[in-house]
Amino acid sequence: MRTAWINHLRKAAADDSRIFLVVGDLGFSVVEGFANEFPDRFLNAGVAEQNMIAVAAGLAKEGFRVFVYSIGNFVTMRCLEQIRNDVCLHGLPVYVVTVGGGFMYGPLGPTHHLTEDIAVMRVMPGMRVFVPFCGSSVRRVVEEVVAGDGPAYIRLGRRDVEIEAVEHNGLTLIRRGDSAGESKAVVSVGQLAAETLEYASGLQADLFALCRLKPLPRDDLVSLFSSYREIIVVEDHQIEGGAYSALSEFAGRLGVIGVRGFAMMGGREKDLRGLLMHRVRREVDER
Repeated sequence: MRTAWINHLRKAAADDSRIFLVVGDLGFSVVEGFANEFPDRFLNAGVAEQNMIAVAAGLAKEGFRVFVYSIGNFVTMRCLEQIRNDVCLHGLPVYVVTVGGGFMYGPLGPTHHLTEDIAVMRVMPGMRVFVPFCGSSVRRVVEEVVAGDGPAYIRLGRRDVEIEAVEHNGLTLIRRGDSAGESKAVVSVGQLAAETLEYASGLQADLFALCRLKPLPRDDLVSLFSSYREIIVVEDHQIEGGAYSALSEFAGRLGVIGVRGFAMMGGREKDLRGLLMHRVRREVDER
């Protein structure tokens, strides 16, 4: 998918002079075309991922829309403080693009497996989260993140089963099953693998791919939950915090009093908790 991503990014950069690409001393054989075509909007930050995010935030403050590209576990886990404080706290248009999600770097062992990133990025205030499933899906993601406001996380997988016509980043129907009234659906997240198609076929279930995990495509999911009695999520991520958790939260009936976004001030714990309760009561009253 990274080839599809860089090709779409080059096309977007030709029309939008705000697009800037920063890499962490990798991506060779992928990023050269962009670097040659837009040398004044390309920077290799070296093996310094935390600095890379800080530099990207500075460029975004100056008006650029900055794509940052690196291996997933380096640019999420190692850079989390910079993503939170430099990017999300200021709502900056920095788009973290990663490869290596799930078990893509399987032979390197658990230090290079990345099965927690979606959970980490979902909880960052203001962070949009995308997991494209094919080359056409990548193009839609690039279009949406640049057109919108604030930061985004884009997790690229390997190119496996290609879908030619992807119209949006919500829920895409891949294939109808033959459930004969059983009303089953499989929701695939990430690269659309042949094994997933085989699994859905074995269940005689309808197969969907879900790309945008934050914010969730609410209308698509309302239709999904009202149409199927059994829904199974397939993802190469920890069960906690990933797509399964996101859809479970959406379908849940529990009320919640909790934190949403940053508290943009300091103060005593008691006072800040009081402000939280006041805001929640106001939101409930406005419903």
